[in-house]
Amino acid sequence: MTPPENKTPLSVLVIDDEAQIQRLLTVALESNGYRVTTAGDGKAGIAAAAQRRHDAIILDLGLPDMNGIEVLRKLRDWTQTPVIVLTVQDGETDSGADDYVTKPFNTAELLARLRATVRRAHRGHAEEPVHSFGEVEVDLSTRRVTRKGQPVKLTATEYVLLRLFVQHAGKVLTHRQILREVWGAEHETQTQYLRVYMARLREKLESDPAEPILFATEPGVGYWLVETVSTSN
Repeated sequence: MTPPENKTPLSVLVIDDEAQIQRLLTVALESNGYRVTTAGDGKAGIAAAAQRRHDAIILDLGLPDMNGIEVLRKLRDWTQTPVIVLTVQDGETDSGADDYVTKPFNTAELLARLRATVRRAHRGHAEEPVHSFGEVEVDLSTRRVTRKGQPVKLTATEYVLLRLFVQHAGKVLTHRQILREVWGAEHETQTQYLRVYMARLREKLESDPAEPILFATEPGVGYWLVETVSTSN
């Protein structure tokens, strides 16, 4: 069976240090029409992800040079490519991945989860609208952000933060709510993260970051997107 809903082969990056697992996944994926790139450790995996766009990443959490969770966090700084983690833990991990498969795994199950994960990602992109406010336009389907018609380069975390504000435009979001949504429940009290990233968003999107008119501060409470947001499909 070929990958769903795509005329060209989908590309999958496998990050796993076990040669046997690499060979197994390569054979299974290629026989189902996928293009496969492999990496044997975290650093090589991050480099491979940066060198070529992939439709999905299969990531082993037990890597020799760094924890797979750390690899995922580094990837999420700049890409939202769907990630399926391989783990020896029974039960869902709190890794922030799109899905997980427990080792030893059934190849058919992994392929089914991969198809579903890629399909969700493509469907989500197709349904997302374009939002405009002030001089800024955010296309949630392509993750493209422009200001005065010029592309604005955001990290993955900056983009997730911006998307949260866009989706709740006009509403005050508390520090705890933002930290939970963007960084996870374990970071709800680490407001230094939020201050740093709010400064980055203002630097990139405000006309005068020192006198912000888009991203307002509600002292002691949180932040909110002031400008009225218009939506188009």
